[in-house]
Parts: sequence; C-alpha cells; structure tokens
Amino acid sequence: MLAAQVESLLSRLDIGVADGEYREELRRSLKQLADVKFALDESAIVAITDRRGKIRYVNDKFCEISGYDRSELIGQDHRLVNSGYHGKSFMKELWTTISSGRVWRGEIKNRGKTGREYWVDTTIVPFADGEGHPYQYLAIRHEVTRLKEAEAELQSMLAQMMQIQEEERRRFSRDLHDGIGQSLFFFKITIDRLLAEREDEGLAMLGQQVSQLMSEVRGLAWEMRPSVLDDLGVVPALRTYIEHFEGHYGIQVRFDCELKRRPALLAETTIYRVVQEALTNVGKYAGVSEAFVSLREIDGLIRVVIMDKGVGFIRTSASSGVGLFSMEERARAVSGELKLHSEPGHGTTVTLTVPAG
Repeated sequence: MLAAQVESLLSRLDIGVADGEYREELRRSLKQLADVKFALDESAIVAITDRRGKIRYVNDKFCEISGYDRSELIGQDHRLVNSGYHGKSFMKELWTTISSGRVWRGEIKNRGKTGREYWVDTTIVPFADGEGHPYQYLAIRHEVTRLKEAEAELQSMLAQMMQIQEEERRRFSRDLHDGIGQSLFFFKITIDRLLAEREDEGLAMLGQQVSQLMSEVRGLAWEMRPSVLDDLGVVPALRTYIEHFEGHYGIQVRFDCELKRRPALLAETTIYRVVQEALTNVGKYAGVSEAFVSLREIDGLIRVVIMDKGVGFIRTSASSGVGLFSMEERARAVSGELKLHSEPGHGTTVTLTVPAG
C-alpha cells in the first residue's frame, strides 16, 4: 500500500526526464522508509500521538494486543488502555520527560478491551518542531507479559524461601537457647555445687569453659534470630543489636526512631535484616567511627535510613554481592523498595521503604 502511495506521489511531482536521477534517489529513500515501517510493524507495537496525547496512528499489533479496532483508538488517548496500576507520580514523570523533548523508557501495565492486563516495554520518542517543541510522539512497545509473570513467580518463590529460612532460624535459635543453652546452664550449676563442696582446679577450669560455651551459644542464638524481635518488636531488637555492634566494631551508631506503632512481623523482619546487613557492611568497609540509623513512619510508610560518611564506592564497579541482593529481595517481598546511594569519599546511604500496616 505504501509503495503505491510512493509511486502516486512521484507521478505528481514536477520532475523532468533530466532529473531522473533525483527521481530515482527519492524513490530509493521512500522505499527505505517503507521497509523500515514494514520491519517496525512486524516486530513492535507502534502508536503515534499528537502533542496533547491524542492517538493519530496505531499499527495492527496495537489493535491485536489491545483488542480495540483502529476506529476505536484513533482520536482517543492512552487512558483508554490504562490499567490503573501506575500511580499519578509515574504518569507525571513520563509526561514531564517527553514534553521536555527527552526520550522516556520504561515498562507499563495496560488493560485491553476484554479486561486482559498486559505489560509492554515502552520507548516514547518526541518529535520536535523548528523551535524545539514536541508536536508528536512515537511510542514503540514490545509485550513482556510472560517475562513479568515469570519475574513475579520467581520473586514469590524467593519470598517464600526467605520466609522458610527465617522460620528455620527462629526454630534453631529457640533450640539453641532453650535446649542446649539450658542444658549447659544446669551443667554449670552442678559444677558450681561440686566446687562449693571441694576445691578442684580441673573442675574450676571446666566451669570456666562451660561459661564461655554458654556465652557463645547465646551469641549464636541471637545471631540466628533474636527472640526479642518476636517478643517485643523490631525497635528493642535493633537497640540491642546496635549495642552489640558498637562493642564489636568500636563504631558509635546514632539511632533515631519515631515509629507510631509496631509494624507487621514480615516488615519487622525485613527492617531488622536490612539494618543488620547494612551496618555489617559499615563495620567491615566504611572506615568510620560513626554511623546513623533512623526509622520514621510517614503517610502509612516506614522509612529506614542507614548512613555513613565513610569511603563509599562506585555502584557499577563494586560487587553486588549476596548481601545487597538479599536486602533488595527482602524489600520486594513486603511490597517495599530499597535504594542505595554511594560516592567515593562521601559515604553510603541505604534507604528502605516498607508499608507500615
């Protein structure tokens, strides 16, 4: 169809026989344009909108995935396929980007005519006039619904694995404390009673070794999962952990907490583990004498910040490590978000945001 339009256009152009080479060059250029359009239509979902976002063109793949006829789409805007998944801030950022003449890239969840929801990896390219103002936008999309579903399934599996891990930590910690710990305690009482009856250097040394072993068992039980986290909540657990951290690393931690209520258990576990991992990294790598931890609840969200002013690092050149991956996955598992910002010589800030309820 486009080839016929090209020939019709050429026939109307006032180009003489002497200008045949220009005519042929124009034909080649238009043919290349037709080939590009064909390739794009075969591989992508394409739409063109005017500066106000009104749809002026859609290809067959757009109609196929959305379930709408072309006549139902032309003249409408993309609110017709809006799934409601993305908040106002998301859409505002999108429009701010393209209306300023910059390309926007991201993933969008849409809803078709039948109610089916689908994900599209999207690139929106603004076309500007002579004064640099966008007059239309070209959106090129590729469906990634299966990929997103696979990611969601994998994330669910990881969340379940972390939950199972925490349950095993809790059980093992209780067994250490209530089982082995209590047995050692009674063993120590027996030794002390025997020592009270008669002095015995070997027995006294055994008593000291049992006391040391009891201390190590308590420490291991705490490291696995502190019982105070389940019994009293994340704030007392963090206060105790920070006290141990300061004694071990010699780093003072300023702890500021303004929580209005106790979070849900999964959120508490996430907060505790993220602070634990972040502070451990501070102790090992930051090279500082002071760190900062704050917990605040704002508008139904708990914002946790762990900050140091140490050596910092470049994120792209540093190993991601299991620790950072674990923190990110823990945040996702409770519908939260984790951000890490670091600069060489300016320290590192880890920010965790989770729902308060």
